[in-house]
Amino acid sequence: MVQQTGMSVEVIPVEGIPIIHEGDDLPRIIAGLFTFEDGDILIIASSVYSKSKGHTIELDKIKPSKKAIEIASGTGEDSRFIQVVLDQSEDIILEYPFVLSVLPHGHIGVRAGVDNSNVEKGTAIILPPDPMAAAEEIRDAIYRLTGKDVRTILTDTCGRAFRRGQTGTAIGWSGLPAISDYRGKTDLFGTVLEITEEAVVDEIAGFANFIMGESDRGIPAVVFRGCGSWNGHDEIYFPEETDIIRGLLKKLVDQ
Repeated sequence: MVQQTGMSVEVIPVEGIPIIHEGDDLPRIIAGLFTFEDGDILIIASSVYSKSKGHTIELDKIKPSKKAIEIASGTGEDSRFIQVVLDQSEDIILEYPFVLSVLPHGHIGVRAGVDNSNVEKGTAIILPPDPMAAAEEIRDAIYRLTGKDVRTILTDTCGRAFRRGQTGTAIGWSGLPAISDYRGKTDLFGTVLEITEEAVVDEIAGFANFIMGESDRGIPAVVFRGCGSWNGHDEIYFPEETDIIRGLLKKLVDQ
């Protein structure tokens, strides 16, 4: 249990979820393993959602393009895998030393979030095409199954600029604002806050990923209880025209 002044948050792994296959009813499986309360936040690894929906691709069926072969020769990766990455990407910011992609739903990630871990050999998992709709679908299903108003977050594991290591990042959410907006409020000394916006969904996703673990721990769903609520908005992605890092990377590549 995590405690702080004015808040006591319980973080509970959902134990016993089996290996998920296409066609499995993931919300029903989770609801059968956990007793929800109103206000809980259910965090699910997007990979298991994608597997349940068949968002997987067999690499043997992929014919790499000339571009994919060119990029793979620089990154040392399977050109078929790179082709899947290109197919999922709306724009490519970097090609080397890794592919950094912009996805249609706004997320920017290494290799477009395409993954080949925790899946059958020769298969790649892609992110849900619409992660926000996926999170809402799960939330609605949990309500139908349990009668409880549960908020949901779908996560992906991402690297971070300037720091080593990966952390969980929210790519879809429902029932809660992504950002807790402190602008206009005052700090302990009465100073009006002008720029403070807290990315709460990412903070929750990061700690959930710590509980889920990587490799073979096998816990793809975690529940946060006692988080309360906050006011804010969902504009977590910078518009391209104001994204300084994206703009500088593009200029660097174009040189």
